[in-house]
Amino acid sequence: MASAPANGLPVFYNDLIPLSSVDHAAWRSRTVDSAPFLTTQHAIPLTVDEFVAAQRFVPIIFSAGDEPVPLALMGLNEGVNTFLDDEGKLRGPAYVPAYVRRYPWMLAKLRSDSDELSLCFDPTSDALGTFEEGQALFEDGKPSELTQGVLKFCEDFEQAAARTGQFMKDLKDLDLLMDGEVAIQVPGNEQPFVYRGFRMVNEEKLRDMRGDQLRKISQNGMLPLIHAHLFSLQLMRELFEAQVSQGKGPIAVPAAPQTADA
Repeated sequence: MASAPANGLPVFYNDLIPLSSVDHAAWRSRTVDSAPFLTTQHAIPLTVDEFVAAQRFVPIIFSAGDEPVPLALMGLNEGVNTFLDDEGKLRGPAYVPAYVRRYPWMLAKLRSDSDELSLCFDPTSDALGTFEEGQALFEDGKPSELTQGVLKFCEDFEQAAARTGQFMKDLKDLDLLMDGEVAIQVPGNEQPFVYRGFRMVNEEKLRDMRGDQLRKISQNGMLPLIHAHLFSLQLMRELFEAQVSQGKGPIAVPAAPQTADA
């Protein structure tokens, strides 16, 4: 559900190693109050389980490309996150996607010939290490309550990701996605600022669906998710205004955002 940087790892991850009761017996997890790795990320992968909660705070869009994924839009231009200050601290009320809350942990395959997933983490994270403070990852050689909770969270995330994959497949099969475009007119500017480079649900096709198709997406839970996505697009202007107020908005020439690719 995330674009892969040059190192082949998901977004945010600089390295990935399996958690070991031997190698990490003395390691602890400490609370951090900032996420500097997130300050320049404007679009975050989102699962369908989060649509209803997220749509109150961020526009929910779909990435461009052959395999689109849902994204929580936190800025309209690449490199801009309006919800965080320069230190990576939240400016105010916001929805933090599970993809972010999961970091630095994730479930990953250790062997190409096996589908088994192991709990891994990014060792470059400031949240994990041999600190004096924080909660232990292991107690008496066994995963601590904290580690068990992390594992459960990561398992739930993978299940939500699978449901999201099915949702996206259904959207494509129904041909409900179209190229998105948002035009924002600013007083004193002759031309509107036009944002493209993402996909969205085609409301006209949604209205024209056959009765049996509409009944299906209503019964399988897709319809409220689609509506959450469409309602959230009203936040585009608020996002634009937040960028401008933070001095990160367009100055003269309208620019288009570059959404994260799947």
